[in-house]
Amino acid sequence: MKPILLFALLLLAACQSQPHRSDEAATAATPTTIEGQYDNHEQVWAVREGGANPPAHVVVAIEPTRRPDWTIWHVRLDAVPPLSAAWAMQRVDAATWLPHRAMVAAPTGGDAFDAQQWTPLDACALRGESSSGGIRASADVAACSAIAPGIGAQAALLPIALEAEGEWLRLRLYADQARGAQARSEARRVAYFSGWAAINGGGPGAAADSRDWHMDRNVRLGSEGGRAPLLWRDGKRSGYSLALERLTYRDGNVPVLKLSILDDADGHALAYAWANPQATRIGINLGWVQVGLDRVTSSP
Repeated sequence: MKPILLFALLLLAACQSQPHRSDEAATAATPTTIEGQYDNHEQVWAVREGGANPPAHVVVAIEPTRRPDWTIWHVRLDAVPPLSAAWAMQRVDAATWLPHRAMVAAPTGGDAFDAQQWTPLDACALRGESSSGGIRASADVAACSAIAPGIGAQAALLPIALEAEGEWLRLRLYADQARGAQARSEARRVAYFSGWAAINGGGPGAAADSRDWHMDRNVRLGSEGGRAPLLWRDGKRSGYSLALERLTYRDGNVPVLKLSILDDADGHALAYAWANPQATRIGINLGWVQVGLDRVTSSP
């Protein structure tokens, strides 16, 4: 059995309403628990693998603020040209989310968050239900459409329906209406891994006794298609990269966490290792390149 395949198998075995005010006097609602970064990388990959035109790659970063009832949603669409938008989302009650648009060029977030820098989009409020199983809410699309032209191009990235359940954020954006009634982004919360990578200066053809090792102890990758270059000791790119992604293969319907070594020249994978998606560690050793990563609890 090939060493790479054996390593992968060992890993698998081991890891198996009324208008709402946005001022400081507003009543604090139940705090949200969905902060983090979400990415629909697997959805894009799966549709492409099936031979169809994939949906747009969407990344949503939900940032907490000093107000427990407010979060800032940074939505990015990988398109040509790329498009991004930020919405302050106020959780008015357990089942109502009220999006706000910024009134200043660079609104503050985190501990410096100021609700007065945002104006509510009452016509686009998302209403639904919240339970221990998750959140489901949607906007009145007709009412929201009436104010969309005044928002501008960023209105394309305005959430008009959401489902939050476990690690999933299923999001329908205003622009998704053009793709059909069921179109939405299937985004999953990104888990982060950090650790080290060592690459031999001789590359794939390095001699077994070569000691020309270049170590990088600051590798950090997200689980939803994250990439990081393998670096020489002077910080320059070696021509190889790491990729980390959660995928579900059709043959056997097996979900995996996949760590790959990529050739930057054409992007193809030289080798890869698999682990259980819930694994706390993953690594690979090809002789000339060695990698060890651990799951971390904090995001970038």
